[in-house]
Amino acid sequence: MIASLSAGALLGLSAGLSPGPLLALVMAQTLRHGPAEGAKVAVSPLITDLPIILVCALILATVRGQGMVLGLISLAGSAVLLRLGLDSLRARGLRPDAVGVEPRSLLQGVLVNGLSPHPYLFWLTVGMPLVYQDWARDPLMAVSFLTAFYFCLVGSKLVVVLLCHNSRRLLTGAAYVWTMRLLGVLLLVFAGLLVRDGLKLLHFLSA
Repeated sequence: MIASLSAGALLGLSAGLSPGPLLALVMAQTLRHGPAEGAKVAVSPLITDLPIILVCALILATVRGQGMVLGLISLAGSAVLLRLGLDSLRARGLRPDAVGVEPRSLLQGVLVNGLSPHPYLFWLTVGMPLVYQDWARDPLMAVSFLTAFYFCLVGSKLVVVLLCHNSRRLLTGAAYVWTMRLLGVLLLVFAGLLVRDGLKLLHFLSA
């Protein structure tokens, strides 16, 4: 039980704090629209990961065709990140009380996480094998692993939200604009990486 909790916590913290498109989006939405919107992005894995886990279980059962599926998912995700990156680059200043602004943070978080190949690769190569192994020993161990994983995954991103919110008070004028531009560039870089990964998975590029 302790081993399952420890493994889940370690992997959850690693996934939650690793640089990636979802973490960049958490920071961007917090700085642009406040902590509530950043928190919506942070909890998006709780919505997207159940379908992802089911897809990975199906892929593991059938094996064939997984490269093409992941390649197409990766290319779709790159398009989403491209749009978000361009939006961040166009940011001109803090507008916390802007009328008619619809952040759609939860939807954006769901799209970014659901259309990135990384959660699929994690559950295919690490997550599902560990869950199967724990389940064979004791179903409660598998539940403990998943609970610790998501507690630390979402919890670490919520900590990032709080840190960004506190920094947000210091980021005004040009500092805010340049911070958003940096996050925009990061999102565009991740979009490019997803294009590369997608083309490799579709065998248009050599590994």
